[in-house]
Amino acid sequence: MTNTKIEAVLFDWGGTLATWHTVDLYAVWRTVAAVIDEARADELASRLFEAEASVWARSRDRHLSSTLEEVCLLADVVMTPAAQVEYERQWHPHTELESDAIDTLRDLRARGLKVGVLSNTIWSRSRHEEIFERDGVLELLDGAVYTSEIPYTKPHPEAFLSAMRAVGESEPSRCLFVGDRLFDDVWGAQNVGMRAAHIPHSAIPVEQIGHTEGEPDATVQRLSELPALIDTWNKAVA
Repeated sequence: MTNTKIEAVLFDWGGTLATWHTVDLYAVWRTVAAVIDEARADELASRLFEAEASVWARSRDRHLSSTLEEVCLLADVVMTPAAQVEYERQWHPHTELESDAIDTLRDLRARGLKVGVLSNTIWSRSRHEEIFERDGVLELLDGAVYTSEIPYTKPHPEAFLSAMRAVGESEPSRCLFVGDRLFDDVWGAQNVGMRAAHIPHSAIPVEQIGHTEGEPDATVQRLSELPALIDTWNKAVA
């Protein structure tokens, strides 16, 4: 605990603002590959699956970002417009918000806190903004950073500092990061001087777990617990 008030709250997306789902990634790619070339669908799906796995391994080990376009390039597969539509359709059920997300964001903003998102993602900003606009989130964000647009992924310090700057904050100690991963989210945020709250409900695949785990400043079972938590912290240093 520090003697600094929290003035900004930054959120991870998948498994935090959005409900965690265990996704069969090969099955997603197999369906997409069938749209590209049914006769070669198994081959293309394997290449796409392996390419995506390689960029997430790079993110875990070297904290370097990627894009969906790079995944397709590594797999030597052309994502046709129809395949892109199918890819987004396959992922649609896994983009749904936690039931208390909107009310929590509104409660935080009502307290004068800045609100932002930092997501490790291969998807474009426009895709995320379509989802956030659909769910009524976009208007509640002061800023967002999607790692597909920057060189680094969490837990690299620059990813967190970029998100901090995106919401107009300049001091890490005034920021709380909220996420579901003890390596990417908690350890990463604390390394730049932010506080970190952990939401412990995601079944993180073993191959995505990093070399260490942070000790969260708080563990919350629901997003809706955050406003009261921050009130308690901020009153303690008033």
